[in-house]
Formats: sequence, structure tokens, C-alpha cells
Amino acid sequence: MITGPAPHLQHSAFNFRLVVVCLATASIGLSMVAVSFAKLLLVVCGLGVILTMNRLPAATSPLKGLATPVAVLAALFAFALSLSWTIGPLAEALGSLAKYGKLLMILLIPVIVRNQREAAYALGAFTLAQTFLLASSWMLFAQLPVPWATSKTADSQYSVFSSYLDQGIISAVFAAICWHFRALAPGRFGSLIAIFIASAALVNVLFALTGRSGHVVAITLVSMAIMWELPKKYRMVAVLVPFLVALTLISSSSKVKDRLIQVRTEVWAYSTLSEPATSSGIRLNLWRRALQTIEQHPLTGTGIGSWSTQFNRLQREQNSAHVNINSNGNPHQEYLMWGAQLGIPGLLLFFALLLCLYKDTINMRQEEARAAQSTLAALAVACLFNSSIYDAQIGDFFCILLGLLLALSRERRLASPGELGHQERSA
Repeated sequence: MITGPAPHLQHSAFNFRLVVVCLATASIGLSMVAVSFAKLLLVVCGLGVILTMNRLPAATSPLKGLATPVAVLAALFAFALSLSWTIGPLAEALGSLAKYGKLLMILLIPVIVRNQREAAYALGAFTLAQTFLLASSWMLFAQLPVPWATSKTADSQYSVFSSYLDQGIISAVFAAICWHFRALAPGRFGSLIAIFIASAALVNVLFALTGRSGHVVAITLVSMAIMWELPKKYRMVAVLVPFLVALTLISSSSKVKDRLIQVRTEVWAYSTLSEPATSSGIRLNLWRRALQTIEQHPLTGTGIGSWSTQFNRLQREQNSAHVNINSNGNPHQEYLMWGAQLGIPGLLLFFALLLCLYKDTINMRQEEARAAQSTLAALAVACLFNSSIYDAQIGDFFCILLGLLLALSRERRLASPGELGHQERSA
């Protein structure tokens, strides 16, 4: 068993911990102010739990059995070490390191949450907040007043607090969470309500929002859900499912079809114009510069916080009139971001992080594993088109949600073989 604070502190500490974790899980996807405040409380609470916890042998550590902590700490150590060779200004380097500090949220939540009941409360807070976000988006779509919407694209793109790009990804993941946990929803009609919310979120992403990343993530998660529902003997044909889902959506959703045509047009334009001026063209140019950086600095990269400096240098070599991009920029691709800053070892480190997260989901209960693996797949796909860990709001969403999903399996992970067998028989 895990030893906690002194008995006279247990009741108040329990309440404070639970409130903090619920605030954190409810804040992701909402306003940046709410997310920042919740993260601050989460860090303070996490440090408090660690400092007041009695010295524990490694076997009873709250992170026992997880591979993710090693990958997270290794990544942060590598980024910190690259401060010694970064070509970027120190202020930008430290700012970038702080941005990657959000990876610690993946570890803090399993440390703070002590049992599955607390994790279930936090998951409930997440569900309520995301349902509010979804309802607000549908209200915007219906041209109803939503005075709390702060997004610049609220009226035209129906995103409430963040960009339509972030909200599309967030809502697609939320749909998967509702679907995979539908059997655990409380109440007589809990399962039906969960399915309804999942459907409303999915339709919102595919037919109301215009974010292409959200569309691709939604297609991926729908395909995974269909694959898992198929009998095992038919799962080999699951490789065809994403294509069938995509074709169905292209023929039924004008949003998906129009954005796909736009991508094709923009990619063609980039191949014929010397200066990209479209969303896809800008991304392709950023990716090309990132690959150049990896080619020039394959072993070490150019260091943390160096992307804007390096991009501006490469652009100016081709065009002396180039106008510098803002500091703390990114190539809109997380894989290439790690590669540009840390070289090929950075790419391997990022793949190792994803692999460790996947490894930690394998022994979860089925619904927990599928929800966690769907979230991880969404992250892996989103990172192909955006710097989805480096970016503020979407990065916080993934780190806090992954931490919560790891916390859900804590009791099972820390149980002795005898206790685990009893839990399985009880289930």
C-alpha cells in the first residue's frame, strides 16, 4: 500500500487533491486562463504530495510499473542539456523548455490521484466540461448567443475558446472517450447518453468544424473503434476501414470534401510558386526547412528554442528580403520539431515517448486501454500536422488527459498478484 501524509492531514489533503485534479481535467479545452491556473495548482499540489509522502521503496512508488516516466524525464533532460549548444537566444530557449515542462503533467496526475474512485471523479469533471464545450459549439453553429466564447473564430468557425484546429482534435478525442467508456456511464440511460454525446461530438467535428487535422484524427479514431468492434478473425481487413470511412465522409460531408480539395490545390500551388502563401504551402516550406536542419545537424540538432533563428537563417540564404518569423515558433510538426532541436536522437526520443505510453496501456482494462490508445493515436496523428505537444492549449489537453488515463489504472498496476486476481473475479 502507498503511505500518505500524516493521518490528521488525510481528510483535508484528500479534498484538496481531488479538487485540484478535477479542476485540471475540467480546464483542458477551455480558456487558456483556466488551463494555466489549473496547471499551477496541479504543480503545487503535486510537489506537496511528493514532499509530504513518506519515503517509499521503489516497489511501492505511485509510478511503479510505468515506462512513461523514464521517457518523459529523458526528454526533458535532453532538452535542458541542449541549452549548452542552442543557437537560439537564451530567453527563447528557456521559454521552449518551459513549454515542454507540460510533459510533467503526465506524471503528476498519477502521483496525486490515489485510487480509481478519485480518477473516476476527475474523468467525470472532464466529461462535464467537454460536454459544455460541445454544446457551446453547437449553439454557435445554430447562431445562438454564446457570450462566454472568446475564440476569434467563434462566429465563423464555431470554436468556443481555442482555435477551430484545436477544438476539432479535442472533440474527436472526446467522442472516442465517451464511446469507449459508455458501458461505465452511471444511470439507467447512461450508456445511451454517452453514445449520443459521442455522436454529437463526432458530427460536430466532421460537419460543423473545418479543421483538417480534426477530420484526420476523427477518421483515425472511428476506424480504430470499428476495428475493435469487429470479431478478431476479421480484424485483418481493418486496414481498409480508414479508406472506407474517408470515402464515406468525402461523399457525405461538404466540410471534409472541401478541405481535402483545398489541400490538393494548396500543395499543387506550393510546387509551382517560389513563395508559399497558403496554409498547406506554409507547412510544406516549414517542413522542408526542418528537414534541412536535421540534415545539417543530424547528431545534436540546433538546440532547444532555436527553431525561429534557424528558420530565419535558412530563409534569408534564399531570400535576403525575408521577414523574420516570431520568436518561439515551430515547424507545425512535432516530430520534425524534436529532430530540428535534438537531431536524429530527438526523433528517436519522441518515438520512444510514444512507445512507452503505448506500453503502459497494454495491461489496462479493455475500456481504459482503448480510450488511452485512442488518445495516444490522436496525439501521434495530430503531431504529423502540428506541434501538438509544444503548442499551449492542445499540448495541455493531451498531457493532462494521458495522465488521467494512466491514473485510472493505478490500483490494478500496484495490486499484488492475489489482489489482481480478486479484482478480475469481482469485475
